[in-house]
Amino acid sequence: MAGKPVKAANSVPSYKRDALFLGLSAVFLTALVMGNIIGTTKFIQLFSMNLPERLLPLVPELVRDGEQYRMIIPVGLLAFPFTFFVTDLISELFGRKKAQMLVWIGFCMNLFMLAIMTANYYLPNAYGISGGRTLFDGVYGFMVGNTIGSMIAYLIAQTVDVQLFHFWKRFTKGRHLWLRNNASTMVSQLVDSTAILSILYFAGNLGDEISGAGALFILILNSYLFKFFSALFDTPVCYAAIHYFRDYYEDPEGYMLPERKTAASTGSLIK
Repeated sequence: MAGKPVKAANSVPSYKRDALFLGLSAVFLTALVMGNIIGTTKFIQLFSMNLPERLLPLVPELVRDGEQYRMIIPVGLLAFPFTFFVTDLISELFGRKKAQMLVWIGFCMNLFMLAIMTANYYLPNAYGISGGRTLFDGVYGFMVGNTIGSMIAYLIAQTVDVQLFHFWKRFTKGRHLWLRNNASTMVSQLVDSTAILSILYFAGNLGDEISGAGALFILILNSYLFKFFSALFDTPVCYAAIHYFRDYYEDPEGYMLPERKTAASTGSLIK
């Protein structure tokens, strides 16, 4: 009896569970592909803040304007917190295998996108009809480096995210969602930031001001700070989403949501 997986006897139809999984997968894949297309074509300033005079020597000029610190990130980075949020949510609701499967599907989607864009790039241009060839060529030039670099970083980081999420889930026996959500995402996003920006730096896809290891480090740090606080922000959202979709829970490893553990002792869960 002890140690056997416990499953919830809920009444959610399978097509609704499939619809939830497909919907989350669509968000994941859209954010992933969009982030790779626009990538580092533009850097944006999210906010700025005045720094105390004693901190000025510690903050590089690359991310400050006089006495103001500037949160500057690649525009494609705005999409990526959604990918980590979705993999954590799928990991919690549907299990490690489905989350890892989605990671591989995303990898193949990037290959597919790269193949289609490359074919379009090399096919003969219809002169006199194409209205934005220069724009297309520019986007393609950035996208190739971004996508190849991102595919390598993405596969490593998302795999780390899924594996760490389930390591902490096994370690805590299904308790403390906040721990596995943050511990997995914050580590995997550091891996992702370091890998993708390093690859883009050596490929020459970053701006002219990023001309040394010091500037690259600052860019990685700035990028990671955005992801770090995004991970903190998505924890309550993840709790709310899991609570809302608690009837969809089907973890094949047998761990139950906290409210289900209480119900299990009264017989509302079956073995």
